[in-house]
Amino acid sequence: MSKLPMLPPDDLPPNEVTKQDGMLHLELEQSTGRCFYQACDRITQVLLSNCQWYITTNNATLMLVIDCPDLVSYWHIVSNIPQLGNRLQRFSSSAKIRVYPPFGKGGPFEISVNEISAYKDWL
Repeated sequence: MSKLPMLPPDDLPPNEVTKQDGMLHLELEQSTGRCFYQACDRITQVLLSNCQWYITTNNATLMLVIDCPDLVSYWHIVSNIPQLGNRLQRFSSSAKIRVYPPFGKGGPFEISVNEISAYKDWL
C-alpha cells in the first residue's frame, strides 16, 4: 500500500525533474559534503584530502564515495571506516561508504553505516 496518493499535491514529487531541481540536488550534495568534512577530526580530514571523494545520493541513499590514489591511502581509509561511518551516520542512519582502490588493484569496498559495528570487530 503506497502512501504517496494520500499526500497533498504540494508534497508529491514533481512529474518532471527540471534543470533547477538538478542544480538544487547537486548543491545539496556539495553542502552535505562540506558539512561532513567539517564534522571529521583532523586525521580523517587529512586522509580524505589525499583522495578524491564526494557525497552523493543514489535511490535516496546517502553515499560517501572515496577514490584512493594508492594502496597506502586505501589501507588508511579502510582502517578509518569506523570514524568515517560515525560522522556520516549523523547525516543519515542508512548511509553507505564505498572505497575504490587504485585502478587495477581490485574492486570497491562498500559498507553501510549500520554494519560498521560488525566491521570494527573484524579489524
